[in-house]
Amino acid sequence: MPAPFALPDASLTHPITLPDGTPHAGTVYLKNVIDHPRFNVGAYSYASDFDPPALWGGDWAARLAPYLFAFSQEHLRIGRFCQIAHGVRFIGSSANHAMDGLTTFPFTVFDPAAMTGYQPDSRDMVIGHDVWLGYGALVLPGARIGNGVIVGAGSVVRSTVPDYAVVTGNPARVLRLRYAPQEIETLNRLAWWHWEPERIARARPALEGGDLRALAALAP
Repeated sequence: MPAPFALPDASLTHPITLPDGTPHAGTVYLKNVIDHPRFNVGAYSYASDFDPPALWGGDWAARLAPYLFAFSQEHLRIGRFCQIAHGVRFIGSSANHAMDGLTTFPFTVFDPAAMTGYQPDSRDMVIGHDVWLGYGALVLPGARIGNGVIVGAGSVVRSTVPDYAVVTGNPARVLRLRYAPQEIETLNRLAWWHWEPERIARARPALEGGDLRALAALAP
């Protein structure tokens, strides 16, 4: 009989072990590799990259959110159990230029005396729990992505995405909802992503099999 399934240790850097026993360097639990005052990420959320920053001395925060600086006024918040594919980028508010003048040229950023505290846009980016961001997706300032969302490859998200929606395109539009409204309400109420690891491991068949009733039976 196979051993009971257990979640990978949340403290690991590389949670995927290949068949030959070596860790997969291209996938990381982000919480354990990002130390950035404006980048907050929950446990078990991972990113994968074919050219992982660690191989060339770079860092994952700069790769994923290149315009998010320690002095930025916005935050990037990512929930638990999110899945971030190669090429995904979060383009934060710090990248935006002022648009209320006769030009968009950012004179202030070239003026050290005036630069401190200057930021025309300070909207946060908020990603819920159990979100799958497909290959090459872009998340723009002010985007708020709900729980359980699937963002299609190459999509550009610039607004609010409801829980458990599938979105595609530029700008990303809702293609469909993954579940009925009552089921989405139940999933959000159960909030399985906050359960203890052992309970989540026991819930794996229900989660993978789409059995909401069985998942509810396992709730604390």
